[in-house]
Amino acid sequence: MKYIDRQNCCTYAPASFGMVCLFDAAQDILIKKHSFKKGIAFQQSFERDPFQVPPMSQTQKSPTNILFFTLCFSAFVVPIMVSAVGVALPSVGHDLGATALELGLVEQLYLLALAMTMLTFGRLGDLVGRGKIFTLGTILFTLSAIGIGFAPNMRWFIVIRFIQGLSAALTSAVAMALVASLFPPEMRGRKLGFISGVIYAGISLGPLIGGFITTNLGWRYIFWTLGPLSLVTCVFCVMYMWKDTGDAQGEKLDLKGSAFYAASIALVMLGASHGSELRGWIMMAAGIVGLFAFCFLELHTKMPLLDVGMMRKNRYFTFSLLAAMGNYASTFGLIFFMSLYLQYVTGLSPRAAGIILLLQPLMQMLLSPRFGKLADRMDPSRLTNIGAIIITISLLCIAATLSMDTSVYLIAGELLFIGIGYGVFVVPNTLAIMTSVERRYYGVASSLVGTMRTLGMVISMTCATLMLSVFMGDHSVTPETLPTFLFTMRISLIIFAFFAIMGLLSSFARGKRQVSAA
Repeated sequence: MKYIDRQNCCTYAPASFGMVCLFDAAQDILIKKHSFKKGIAFQQSFERDPFQVPPMSQTQKSPTNILFFTLCFSAFVVPIMVSAVGVALPSVGHDLGATALELGLVEQLYLLALAMTMLTFGRLGDLVGRGKIFTLGTILFTLSAIGIGFAPNMRWFIVIRFIQGLSAALTSAVAMALVASLFPPEMRGRKLGFISGVIYAGISLGPLIGGFITTNLGWRYIFWTLGPLSLVTCVFCVMYMWKDTGDAQGEKLDLKGSAFYAASIALVMLGASHGSELRGWIMMAAGIVGLFAFCFLELHTKMPLLDVGMMRKNRYFTFSLLAAMGNYASTFGLIFFMSLYLQYVTGLSPRAAGIILLLQPLMQMLLSPRFGKLADRMDPSRLTNIGAIIITISLLCIAATLSMDTSVYLIAGELLFIGIGYGVFVVPNTLAIMTSVERRYYGVASSLVGTMRTLGMVISMTCATLMLSVFMGDHSVTPETLPTFLFTMRISLIIFAFFAIMGLLSSFARGKRQVSAA
């Protein structure tokens, strides 16, 4: 069997790239002639560096390749499902008679389920086996995806969507940990890069697929079409992942800490959704106080959900997480503002505006595998510093050049550079996080990556909605209010640039990785 020309194929389109990444894993499976009966052989002890994965024997390679194919397939389908729902929401609201508040709850509760439980599921993966957690999440996601298609009313749609958020938390919490567990250090960046590229391909294709299916078949067929595709992943998970056992066996899950953390995060996120009201600020303040209390509680817990002491000692790990949150907070709200700017100020159609907004994830998709592979050969923090600098400069350029007459081509170029910055930053930073903790903390580290991403998005959108509330009040974006909208957007961009600078400083402040063989 001849190998696919990956070097040329991956530049054609999001779809081709996503499938090439899947083929990259699949073809390694097909050319092996070993038996698949032994399943995954997760190693439980290490005689060398605790961060090292022992070299895989020939009998282990085939199951490992199957697992990587499974992770890639899941990383491709899940983002498509998530991003396609946004396009279908108007049709869902029309068919089920939903109010604007109910439509807002669809995505809010999905993100809430992710943020509340991801850390707990990551820790649970360290205790009982990350493969088991990923398998449960995949099965639950498949069932909930099919179930949403049969939702008789909006209440059931919202409930099942929340359950789908829990399933996404199960898989997201351990996905990066599984990659770190499966592959030796010299291969992790490349594999993380492939999975990141597949995720961005799914995000890019989701709105297109969702719009096509909704227009021609109806919104229910999004779930009835994509849901059954996950059955393939379920089969491989049950066959090869369920036998996985945890690296922190004998330890117990901190239930009190899990409940305290979930309640605090819920207060922060629900308060953020009411940021223009006094009760929103009270809820956010209570949530932040709760998070500080959670950290204090964990310091005095024998088997904590989050080892705060380890985070205080491991500066490299902590500042890498802060760098991630700062950079996600800097750009998520930008897409929201740019969508309004391109349509109301420049007069582009929604389709044309959507194509321009796709430039950023497109660059991330193309560059993530390249810089993931490069991060295997050098200190990943150097690459993250470069990426953070590019993101910060690009945001400052947008804030400086934004006006009623700004060229669409200039805006497109600036979004391209932000995409380049993220393509350079994300995978090396994830690799830096995953390689700075012991193996028994992989699940927690993986879940914290997702948590920082979600919290960064919440912070970004909270700032965006707060600025609109303060400067525009209840006024819509109209030709008369465009100057006020531009002023609001420029102020918001300066705040986003501040978040990027905080991420940049955190990236530089992390220092060198220091491994403690605990």
